[in-house]
Amino acid sequence: VQLQASGGGLVQAGGSLRLSCAISGRSSRTLGMAWFRQAPGKEREFVAAISWNGGSTYYADSVKGRFTISKDNAKNTVYLQMNKLKPEDTAVYSCAADPSGSLNTHGYEYDYWGQGTLVTVSS
Repeated sequence: VQLQASGGGLVQAGGSLRLSCAISGRSSRTLGMAWFRQAPGKEREFVAAISWNGGSTYYADSVKGRFTISKDNAKNTVYLQMNKLKPEDTAVYSCAADPSGSLNTHGYEYDYWGQGTLVTVSS
C-alpha cells in the first residue's frame, strides 16, 4: 500500500484547505484511514479517522466541528476538509492506513504512512 498526501499550503487564519490522500496498491474500501499531524517541536498527534466503509468517523477535540474526514472509494482517495483554520493547526499532516479496516486513534495501529504535506496558518 502506498499513500500520497497533497493539498497543503499557506492560508490565513479562518481560511480553508482540503488535503487529499491518494491510495494505491489496495482498495480504500478495505482500509481504515486516518490523518495525523506533527507541529514543529511537538509529538505527532491524532487528527481524524474513518472506518473502512466510511460509516464511522472520529475527531480530536481540537478539530471537532472544523475538520471533516471523508472517503471516495471510486477514486481510492481520502480527504480532510479543514475549515476555520487556526495558527495552532500549523503542522505537517500525514495520512495513514490500517488494513484491518478499523477506526483507530493511535499511530502504532496503522501499518502504512504517506509522506507529509505542510499546512501553515498565518495569523
